[in-house]
Amino acid sequence: MHLQKLSLVNYKNISSELFDFDVKINCFIGNNGVGKTNVLDAIYYLSYTKSYFNAVATQNIKHGEEFFMVEGDYLMEDERVEKIVCSLKKGTKKIVKRNGKAYEKFSDHIGSFPLVMISPSDRDLILEGSETRRKFMDGVISQQDRNYLQKLLNYGKVLTQRNALLKYFAANRTFDALNLSVYNEQLDDLSQYIYEKRVWFLKEFAPIFNQCYQEISNSKEEVQLLYKTQLDEKPLLALFEEHLAKDRVLQYTSVGIHKDDLQFELNQYPIKKFGSQGQQKSYLIALKLAQFEFMKQLTGKKPILLFDDIFDKLDENRVTQVINLVNKDHFGQIFISDTHGERTENVVKKTQQTYKIFHL
Repeated sequence: MHLQKLSLVNYKNISSELFDFDVKINCFIGNNGVGKTNVLDAIYYLSYTKSYFNAVATQNIKHGEEFFMVEGDYLMEDERVEKIVCSLKKGTKKIVKRNGKAYEKFSDHIGSFPLVMISPSDRDLILEGSETRRKFMDGVISQQDRNYLQKLLNYGKVLTQRNALLKYFAANRTFDALNLSVYNEQLDDLSQYIYEKRVWFLKEFAPIFNQCYQEISNSKEEVQLLYKTQLDEKPLLALFEEHLAKDRVLQYTSVGIHKDDLQFELNQYPIKKFGSQGQQKSYLIALKLAQFEFMKQLTGKKPILLFDDIFDKLDENRVTQVINLVNKDHFGQIFISDTHGERTENVVKKTQQTYKIFHL
């Protein structure tokens, strides 16, 4: 599978662009602010029906315009061409179409065109709170398990309802244990599948991640990914009972799988506190390359790989290690953005793969 063509209209700072891509490597070169990252983000949009960088869909419309449209043609393994169109007009709902037919649920599209983005903004995985790391874990699992994604969405809806009920109790100085137990039982049922899937994911994913880190860093450092969850301590219904008084005071649900975290460690210490910049960068790229390998093993497809400004964030040795991985023909189609054309071309030439360079 590879992306043959990309058409953009009013997407972020891009008025109108049309690209015909190489089957292997495609590079976007230009100064900061010209839209290199926005092109990569549009490609991401076609796979995930949302922006990698901006969760508010209307903010992806070019300033002064009323709509945006992103359109891509994919050549599949069986030589079929699949056309995906994502569009949004102010005041209306977003539309995602596959071969002219609109999806009723965007979640049905997730996993159809596997893709991995590697970006400087990935540092948030280390620097930000647990929600960012949960989203990473959930995103990887959801690419190959739509049932997981649906249960995750349902869990979020029921959690919102439980929180609203807790606020209602506080505002009206009342309490109804039976009413609350309905939501407790629904959350317990949904969380069991999500919990078991996350445990399975870490068991499968961690060894792949370790291997990727060793290949990139060329070192003997020990890295760990640990799944932290309250469900390891007690069943969810027992946790709800134990924290009921606290939840009523806080007016929201303080325990559950929505509090889970992934712990990033280097030599058994938190990488956020004890990892150098180079070690943190290697850790993040290893996470994303492990995501690529994990998805490839499960689906049999090589995900599209996006490198946003990656060569500007790594030292020469680490760039060489990443390029060596590319040279193994392990990857499928790759997209790269960079500010230095000569540097990028020198690097991609070493891969002995076909490539195109687009100057923006």
